[in-house]
Amino acid sequence: MDLTEEIENEGGIWALEQKIDQPMDEEAGRLKNMYREKKFSVILLLRLAFQSLGVVYGDLGTSPLYVFYNTFPKGIDDTEDVIGALSLIIYSLTLVPLIKYVFIVCRANDNGQGGTFALYSLLCRHAKVNTIPNQHRTDEELTTYSRNTIHKQSFAAKTKRWLEAHTFRKNALLLLVLVGTCMVIGDGILTPAISVLSASGGIKIDHPRMSNDVVVLVSVIILLFLFSLQHYGPDKVGWLFAPIVLLWFLLIGGIGIFNICKYDKGILRAFSPVYIFHYFKRRGKNGWISLGGIMLSITGTEALFADLAHFPVSAIQLAFTVVVFPCLLLAYCGQAAYLMKNKEHVYDAFYRSIPDGIYWPMFVIATLAAIVASQATISATFSIIKQANALGCFPRIKVVHTSKKFLGQIYVPDINWILMVLCIVVTVGFKNQSQIGNAYGTAVVVVMLVTTFLMILIMLLVWRCHWILVFIFTALSLIVECTYFSSVLFKINQGGWVPLVIAGVFLLIMYIWHYGTLKRYEFEMHSKISMAWILGLGPSLGLVRVPGVGLVYTELASGVPHIFSHLVTNLPAIHSVVVFVCVKYLPVYTVPEDERFLVKRIGPKNFHIFRCVARYGYKDLHKKDDEFEKKLFDNLFLFIRLESMMEGCSDSDEYSVFSGGQKTVCSPENETCSSVGDCILPENMAAGMSSGRTSSHTEVDEMEFLLSCRAAGVVHIMGNTVVTARRGSRFYKRISIDYIYAFLRKICREHSVIFNVPHETLLNVGQVFYV
Repeated sequence: MDLTEEIENEGGIWALEQKIDQPMDEEAGRLKNMYREKKFSVILLLRLAFQSLGVVYGDLGTSPLYVFYNTFPKGIDDTEDVIGALSLIIYSLTLVPLIKYVFIVCRANDNGQGGTFALYSLLCRHAKVNTIPNQHRTDEELTTYSRNTIHKQSFAAKTKRWLEAHTFRKNALLLLVLVGTCMVIGDGILTPAISVLSASGGIKIDHPRMSNDVVVLVSVIILLFLFSLQHYGPDKVGWLFAPIVLLWFLLIGGIGIFNICKYDKGILRAFSPVYIFHYFKRRGKNGWISLGGIMLSITGTEALFADLAHFPVSAIQLAFTVVVFPCLLLAYCGQAAYLMKNKEHVYDAFYRSIPDGIYWPMFVIATLAAIVASQATISATFSIIKQANALGCFPRIKVVHTSKKFLGQIYVPDINWILMVLCIVVTVGFKNQSQIGNAYGTAVVVVMLVTTFLMILIMLLVWRCHWILVFIFTALSLIVECTYFSSVLFKINQGGWVPLVIAGVFLLIMYIWHYGTLKRYEFEMHSKISMAWILGLGPSLGLVRVPGVGLVYTELASGVPHIFSHLVTNLPAIHSVVVFVCVKYLPVYTVPEDERFLVKRIGPKNFHIFRCVARYGYKDLHKKDDEFEKKLFDNLFLFIRLESMMEGCSDSDEYSVFSGGQKTVCSPENETCSSVGDCILPENMAAGMSSGRTSSHTEVDEMEFLLSCRAAGVVHIMGNTVVTARRGSRFYKRISIDYIYAFLRKICREHSVIFNVPHETLLNVGQVFYV
């Protein structure tokens, strides 16, 4: 009794101490590393590098369509400005995509997952910065829960303590992550708009008298087609992406070589950084403002990191250094060489620089490349929305898994149609590349700044780099990105306000949803029932125990939830078997199936009350065919068998259970057990089984009782809660909880739909939470 109360006060789930025996170290280490990047053969690496072109580099590869036009929106005054702009493009591509992202940031992946939330989950595993404290020490034993040991006196430990010391710093970190996430969503709106509009603009080259409205109309038709096909998923047409993008890069690189040889071989002097100095000296403030156009040459870099999950880092590095980087440099050099002789064609430099014989084939390839670039950004937006939803930062929405082969390929219908409407509004509203480019640049540079700040923490906490290396990375990144940011600020009133408004709306939704979720969790924690109250009721709980199994869903991973007392107070009857089910998400990208469920018995055996915690990663999905209920009962049966085996061992006080990479110590007097799955039993227990061990009468009786209760019917009991601010709450809290959060809860999906609960077995229990 005292032990149980002590565990509940500590917020623990299981009355167990975790330890790993020395002989298991090698095997445990193998399991811990099984989800990390593996070594690939040369042939396989080349194949993956080829495939990564279509998924990762489409956005970055279509930038030559609009960079020079957005750099010189008012025309070119001096051809020397072209050389200066080209020099800026060359060193921007070298410093940001090549050095920072491909060779540094991509190494900061979460078991192969990239993006803002992947960095945040990595930080959450190395420091207690998660604002919803629903984790337990057993979660750290997952094979995908990899983290490094931090020495108490190290600089990393000091940084960790500084982050954990105040709630304000945790909230500030979360807010920073949400800002980056919202800007990525903005990219999902602006990338299709500017890419498709720029590609469609090639029609006017052959028909100069054509109205710009026709180009806009063609762009809208392509966008409607693109978003209407999203429900099929990229897997259905993905086999075309890599050949299209590879052909695109080879063509723009080849055209670049042709233009360099034909118009101006001296353009290669732009590789000297001296021309950057001359460019700013000559143009002054106008040169500074033009950086907003130069920055578009590195758009798609953040999508490169967000789409990291599909390919190993080595394949992405190989594709960029061998194909993408040299072809982009040749393409920009070729356009610059053309502009040295034809500066009046800056508004459509890309299409004007194409040789006449391949103009229309190039137009088709450019349009297809723009669609591929848009598809990659839209898919990245779906993924980041799913991650935000899993970590409690976005309302519950429908997520469709579109591929049986690839885990990360999903479709979010509601977000798809919102993106489509906003993308068409931006295209029709601006009608030209310049203002959309200004908006695009603002979104991209903010995401890069967020990534830089998160990388600083990663280098300190995860990599434990020397402070000098951290300082060099920080200084170089912030100098480049803050310079670009100061430039895009000049264009806020010329379209740059669009991503700020979009990000502001999504940020408001995400933060208030997280705030409301946190307040709900805190209310449940403070309102949970003590074990003394449960034990005081006796085996029948002071109620009528009716045949069947009641699955009571709760957000608490420990303690008896308030919904249970509310239920038995208003309905003095409960099922013969009660299971408190907690579905929680951890800061890992996936939880292996054999490590998903944790089972515990609550109270004595004759109470027939259990707790089952189902753990998921931010990439995992609840699917209709995953047989959640069946797996839950399988784990209950296995728990009962293991518990009976442990009680039958009399020559030791503790018994070890190994499951899915975990080594868990169970004490018979605690009547508890940790994760269950494929189990490796101690030698004395295994020997007992091999010698013809028979199940005890208690075990058989309980198994039969559980089977009969399951046959009588399973009822899913869920809380239908109304969350309202307490009297006397501040104005902003009442607005946030009573209006915005309440509205979001009304339009989001119900838990019963998310968990695929049959309507005929659902029982909703009404509650009011005063937060």
